[in-house]
Amino acid sequence: MKLIHKFIEKDRSGHVTLLAEEAEDMWHAYNMISKDDLLKSTTIRRVVSESATGSTSKSTARTVLTIQVEEVEFDTQACMLRVAGRNVEENKFVKMGAYHTLDLELNRNFTLTKPEWDVISLERIDDACNVANHADVAAVVVEEGLANVCLVTQNMTIVRQRIEINIPRKRKGSTTNRDKGMARFYDQIYQAILRHVNFDVVKVLIIASPGFVKDSLASYIFATAIRTDARNIIDNRSKFLLVYCSSGQKHALTEVLQQPTVAAQLSDTKYAHEARTLQRFYSVLAQDPDRAFYGYGHVKLAAERGAVEVLMVTDELFRSADIPTRRKYIALVEQSRTAGGTVLVFSSLHTSGEQLNQLTGVAAILHFPLPEIEEIAEEEETARIKAAEEAEGL
Repeated sequence: MKLIHKFIEKDRSGHVTLLAEEAEDMWHAYNMISKDDLLKSTTIRRVVSESATGSTSKSTARTVLTIQVEEVEFDTQACMLRVAGRNVEENKFVKMGAYHTLDLELNRNFTLTKPEWDVISLERIDDACNVANHADVAAVVVEEGLANVCLVTQNMTIVRQRIEINIPRKRKGSTTNRDKGMARFYDQIYQAILRHVNFDVVKVLIIASPGFVKDSLASYIFATAIRTDARNIIDNRSKFLLVYCSSGQKHALTEVLQQPTVAAQLSDTKYAHEARTLQRFYSVLAQDPDRAFYGYGHVKLAAERGAVEVLMVTDELFRSADIPTRRKYIALVEQSRTAGGTVLVFSSLHTSGEQLNQLTGVAAILHFPLPEIEEIAEEEETARIKAAEEAEGL
């Protein structure tokens, strides 16, 4: 992402002009654009012209539109962003108030105007425009008959290809059919790696599996590469890393990234840091539960007491269409930072973010135990329910 222009007023209103340079930048844009924002970009509009004789002709015209955002859709596989809303500026092709959908394109500027730029959105711009943050990882999680070829970036885990094939069972006296089935399976994975992994960008290619499947697959890949003189594989052999995992499903990536051999190579990536921190949270929750809490109510009470050491929040919470909900989580982030805490915003497109979403999307590790939080939270909830019942009675 390239920052073209930025103008933020003292009251936090203002606009930024950005240029999306690669597919992942669309994910950053998706997290910045909210309902009621103004989005300005070039678009293609179908135009119907009527001649003096009454005949009509259809054509397309490229024009610049500014819409008030009503709906945002993100396609995770194609990394495409579609933003729908009403036109708010005069245009000779589109009437004021008319609906239009903008397809944000790579290498074309777009301008986003917000009534209030919160700290999370501003940090998202800095993060997206920092070239040092693009340390990509490829991974093949595999078991017999099932493989997921994934690309792991700072903010997304994308399954580029899922491969499923029936492997014949071993038969007494003959393994020919099984060997042919495994060779066919390995060849599909090999072709997927050639198609989806760009070794100019990727730091490491992880092959993970239960048992010895990973070793057999690696042997097949290198033997095939030598036979076909695939320099792309041969020259990057040092980037291949074989590790154990419990299954060939996508969620096995979490356990893979927690392994010391993997963590050592990926220590500088955001995703690896998130995975380690979440694992630490689970450990603290099991061994010292008064120092680990999840759920907005409990975490907010801890933040008010300046006890938060690490706050973990998923980016999904900042995309809420409900403005008060967004503001309360932004306030929680600012309060935790003011007290000296570290804040990690997890991507909901990573397996670590998916796990955090299962814990309500917000969790915290504390500097010191706060056993009274559970009791205070229960008292506040009881008081709230009682007040609501009394209001209904009136």
